[in-house]
Amino acid sequence: MTENSKKKIADHYARLFAEATKEWESVRHGDLPFILVGTATCGQASGSLDTFQTFAAELKKHHLAAHLIPVGCMGHCYAEPLVVIGKPGFPPILYGNVAPAVATTLVQHFLKDDNPLPELMFAALEPNDMIPSLADFPRFALESRAVLRYFGHIDPESINQYLAQGGYRALSTALQCEPEQIVDRLIHSGLRGMGGAGYPTGKKWESCRQAPGPIKYVICNGDEGDPGSFSDRAVMESSPHQVLEGLIIAGYAVGAHCGTVYLRSEYPLAAARMATAVQKAREAGLLGSNILDSGFSFDIELFQGSGAFVCGEETALIQSLEGNRGMPRHRPPYPAQQGFKEAPTLIDNVKTLANVPLIMADTDAQPAAQPRTAIFAVAGKVNNVGLVEVAIGTPLRTIVFDLCGGIPKRKAFKAVQIGGPSGGCLPAAALDTPVDFESLHDWGAMMGSGGLVVLDEDDCMVEVARYFLDFTQKESCGKCTFCRIGTRHLLSILEGFTRGEGSPADIDLLVELAEDIQRGSLCGLGKTAPNPVLTALKYFRDEYEAHINQQCCPAKMCRHLTAFYIIPEKCERSCDACVGSCPTEAIYTAKHRVKAIDQEKCVKCGACLDACPPQYNAITRYSPAHTVPPAAEKQ
Repeated sequence: MTENSKKKIADHYARLFAEATKEWESVRHGDLPFILVGTATCGQASGSLDTFQTFAAELKKHHLAAHLIPVGCMGHCYAEPLVVIGKPGFPPILYGNVAPAVATTLVQHFLKDDNPLPELMFAALEPNDMIPSLADFPRFALESRAVLRYFGHIDPESINQYLAQGGYRALSTALQCEPEQIVDRLIHSGLRGMGGAGYPTGKKWESCRQAPGPIKYVICNGDEGDPGSFSDRAVMESSPHQVLEGLIIAGYAVGAHCGTVYLRSEYPLAAARMATAVQKAREAGLLGSNILDSGFSFDIELFQGSGAFVCGEETALIQSLEGNRGMPRHRPPYPAQQGFKEAPTLIDNVKTLANVPLIMADTDAQPAAQPRTAIFAVAGKVNNVGLVEVAIGTPLRTIVFDLCGGIPKRKAFKAVQIGGPSGGCLPAAALDTPVDFESLHDWGAMMGSGGLVVLDEDDCMVEVARYFLDFTQKESCGKCTFCRIGTRHLLSILEGFTRGEGSPADIDLLVELAEDIQRGSLCGLGKTAPNPVLTALKYFRDEYEAHINQQCCPAKMCRHLTAFYIIPEKCERSCDACVGSCPTEAIYTAKHRVKAIDQEKCVKCGACLDACPPQYNAITRYSPAHTVPPAAEKQ
């Protein structure tokens, strides 16, 4: 590429950047306040759209001018709806749990009267002498935000706000390089696929680039189907241009002129924001013909799958794109040699592609290999659920306890299910394990797509294994006998355990069958389906044995082995909370107005346990189910 061609690309980008920066400065550092409201799926589920409308109405009511901006997920799903208010004379302040009534209060007291209401503050976004900043809190100080760095700061539907942060600069840099240089850069960076397998990204790009053929394709795999995982969705909802930029660079590097973003139909907001981003990129000359005056043409289309878990496997995804039923095929040939429409095809995960602009934006000609970050969607029995991004190698303990606040209600930590249904259940002994591909593999788990479900003392590991296997079995495409029938038999054995009908021989059969499924399944999803079962059995064998030998569930979770009872001495006679909560009218008033439960009517839903006021704590779960505790005899 000539120096004149490079200059044209750089100048074109400089014009876009200058225009976007001017707009950004006028909004974020102008004379008017700005209000950022988190409107990703997590925020909307918590009522952020009502909060947004309340701000709009209150500003109009009080004749106040301000920039009201919808932004993406800030990562702190436990505190949604989240709002940032920036006002001249104050640092930008983050507020959590901003219901419409709180929004009204903030407009009246802060935007109108300069009282920032310290009692409602979460933290300041920037270090200052007035208010504790985010850097003072472990949740923020211990994170290493790279992919998530724009989350909650920019409007996902504004290309100018992304450009003002340096967005698409990496694309400008890439288009001034030879494709081979980009591939070498990816190889040297050490980036690995963030969709689960962890295959070196640069090697995959190199394989596709070297594959013969006049037509090639690149695909963004946004088919995130793991239970408990939502990080891909959050990236597409909060920073869609980052994904598009990575996909365009991938197309240029491997010699493709057409890209596809494959999304789940269950992600309507992600689909809408990705569609808007594609349109805005075309209008800005960053998609379509002659991108940035470089001579390179590339366009992107969106495709929504029907929600089949197996379509997260790349060969099944290709089948779905071609209009067929999503079923894996034998490899080799791998998609990089023969994929979509029989042409060489590069398929990368959302988070993998979102990392690419970060690597290409490095100004060093040959950046040193560096530790990358991993994004986890932390859910389950943890105080601060949400998204975290940490350096690869961070211990699990840091994620669960330091970043996410530990276990609620002072319960004991039991395990983490990491990597979704293809991952594994790791015990407390694994808490100091660094989160990296090799260490997790040694424990029998995997990074997966970034799901991390925290379990406490009330979770039964037999039931947890059954739950994940039930999901996998239902989502099996049915092509492999081992996966189709083997997982059904595995599930049947586990269901017997949860009913107290298992035998010691069933444990050996469970292991034998699981290993056969791993060896005989065609695709990675079938091969990893037994992982939750095997890891739960390896680290929590005593729970399996209790279900078999004692016919009890130590965690009191399995319905067939658990019963609910009311302790007479603790029951408050004037309280009817449990009566009103019972869907089967199993709770009645016995002697002395003490409540009791008819075990024949009880469906063991646990509604009464949740309804009983904590100061009474009169309802208990008991196991074995067939033995009535003396203190709770039927009155």
